[in-house]
Amino acid sequence: MNRYIALINEALAGLELPAEPSRLYDPIRYTLSGGGKRLRPTLTLLTCDALGGNIDHAMPAALAIEVFHNFTLLHDDVMDRADVRRHRPTVWRRWDENVAILSGDAMLTFATTLLAKAPARHLPELLSLFNTTAMEIYEGQQWDMDFELRDDVSVDEYINMIRLKTSVLLGCACKAGAIVADADSDLAGRFYSMAVDLGLAFQLQDDYLDCWGDPDTFGKAIGGDIECGKKTFLLINALQRDPSLAHVVGGNAPDKVATVTARYEQLGVKDLARNEINRYSLQALDTLNTLNLAPDFHHRFERLITALISRDS
Repeated sequence: MNRYIALINEALAGLELPAEPSRLYDPIRYTLSGGGKRLRPTLTLLTCDALGGNIDHAMPAALAIEVFHNFTLLHDDVMDRADVRRHRPTVWRRWDENVAILSGDAMLTFATTLLAKAPARHLPELLSLFNTTAMEIYEGQQWDMDFELRDDVSVDEYINMIRLKTSVLLGCACKAGAIVADADSDLAGRFYSMAVDLGLAFQLQDDYLDCWGDPDTFGKAIGGDIECGKKTFLLINALQRDPSLAHVVGGNAPDKVATVTARYEQLGVKDLARNEINRYSLQALDTLNTLNLAPDFHHRFERLITALISRDS
């Protein structure tokens, strides 16, 4: 994986952005230089490589997906009022909200400009996949915001929301690599399904780490979801078991995070979350077993899936 990440980081560092206006382009440089797992572009290159494709031809799609992903983070941080991202101030906090919104808009356009550099024969299918995925992500974000206004969100609704907001971009990343490698639609679809299940496990792990992660490695404030009353898998299940918890979550007690986290453990939702993370990761591994990849590539995907659902950051 390190080889793919090194290639991606080198390509991102080599992207040419104008110097002025600095308040438009500096936040983009700041965001793209902030590191991160590079999970999505890695999936694109790994899938293409595993299917015998040319990863140089997959790089435009990989970069487009990574820039698009980071664009969504700029806007999400404004909407969520998040102060920290990857151990650094978020763009809206370092500059201001208007800068974050406009720089995010520029990143979206920049992503499509990068995607347009993909091989011409694959471009129509890649553009269709990219645009469909983008609209699904916007839908997921809207559902996430709508859920803040509701007290009756179901687990199924939540799973659908994170599928749209998080998982489909991982599916897009894998499918884009398969398209560039000239995979047939059935095989590309199975890569997509595997990555969507991985994305569900990944987001549920994120919910879990928000409560029980290591603040030194997580990159965001522990308990942030609890502080803002965000509807997560943990909170939805806890409220079904103890509706009175809503009064604690809606309050401003200084020990709210610790109180709610302890209640999650008492109600069994900590274990429930771990079980769901394992269930979706096993589904991803089951799909991986249908892909008939060469052993080396099979093991790379297997290690990636296992590492993501056992991560602490």
